[in-house]
Amino acid sequence: MKLPLVVGIIALIIVLGVGIYSTEFLTYLGNDPTTCNNCHVMDGVYEGWYHAGHGQSALCVDCHAPHAFIPKYWTKMVSGANDVFHFTFDLIPEPLRAREHTRVIIQNNCIRCHSETVSLIGDGMPDAGRFCFDCHRTVAHGERGITIMPYQDKSIYEPSILAEEKK
Repeated sequence: MKLPLVVGIIALIIVLGVGIYSTEFLTYLGNDPTTCNNCHVMDGVYEGWYHAGHGQSALCVDCHAPHAFIPKYWTKMVSGANDVFHFTFDLIPEPLRAREHTRVIIQNNCIRCHSETVSLIGDGMPDAGRFCFDCHRTVAHGERGITIMPYQDKSIYEPSILAEEKK
C-alpha cells in the first residue's frame, strides 16, 4: 500500500517540477516587466509603457499590484489564474481593460506615488470621485493602438470603440 503512494507522490513532484520549469513559473513571482509581455496580446501595452513617461520610473507591479507582501502575491495569483483561464480557452477580451478591483489598486498606487500632487487637489473639484486615469489615461501606457509590432490587432482600437469608452 505504501509503494503506490510513494510512487504517486514522486510522480506528482516530477510533474509539478516539469510544469514549473517549462512555464518559467518562478519569473512570474518577480517584478520584471518583460514577464508581463510573455503573452503577445500584451505587446502593445508593454511597448506603450516602455515608451511612455512611466517606462523609466515604474514597473508593472508598481501600478497594477498592491505593495504589501501578501496582497501583492494574492493579486498576482488571482490575476495569473484569470489570465491562464482566458488564454487556455481563447476567451481573451478585446480590448483588454482593468477590472474594477484592479482599477482600485491602480488608483491607490497613483495616489501613493503622487500624494503631494493629489494633496493639492480639493475634494470639491468638478472631477472629484473619478479615477486618476480617467483623465490621465495615456500617461502610463501612451496612446492606445500605437505599436510597431507587426501582429498587433489594431482593429480593437478603432475610433468608434474609443468614442464608446469616453461615454
